[in-house]
Amino acid sequence: MGKRMIGIPGILLSIFCVFHPFLKGAEAAEGPVITNSYATPELVPGDTWKIYLKASCPDANMKYFFATVEQAGGMAYPVSITRIKEGDQKELSGFLYLYTQSAGSSMDFVTLKLVVQIRDNKGRVSGPAVFPLTFKPRTSLGTPPAGIFLEKELGPIMIRLRPVGDDGGSAHDN
Repeated sequence: MGKRMIGIPGILLSIFCVFHPFLKGAEAAEGPVITNSYATPELVPGDTWKIYLKASCPDANMKYFFATVEQAGGMAYPVSITRIKEGDQKELSGFLYLYTQSAGSSMDFVTLKLVVQIRDNKGRVSGPAVFPLTFKPRTSLGTPPAGIFLEKELGPIMIRLRPVGDDGGSAHDN
């Protein structure tokens, strides 16, 4: 009888250990997920860049877009946080936008990478959607695949781009 009592908890523990990784994955899937994304990889400096996203969250609690920019030359930018509108907290489709007008020198041939993630009200964060961009003086604007994204504004990315070598003017401010 004693061996039988020890064997049952051992079997239950073994079953738990086998299925535990799958249970963790199911829990993580409850957070926000970016299911599709698109942004043109080339842009004329000064144009507005549209970043198309499609995302969902079964809990209907997506709260914020987090956007960061990494620019060749080591430029440091603050994180942009954009609140997700109330009607879009379960499913969303549309575009964020970034104004690419910069003060100072030209942005021609500057490259950067935009990373967008979605955070819900429980602190869970989606996987990143990564968008490379090269500024060219002449290029044709790419368009997203037809029928996937709504042409709906989701909000701005509040980052002001600067040419390489521009410190943002902080050294000259009084």
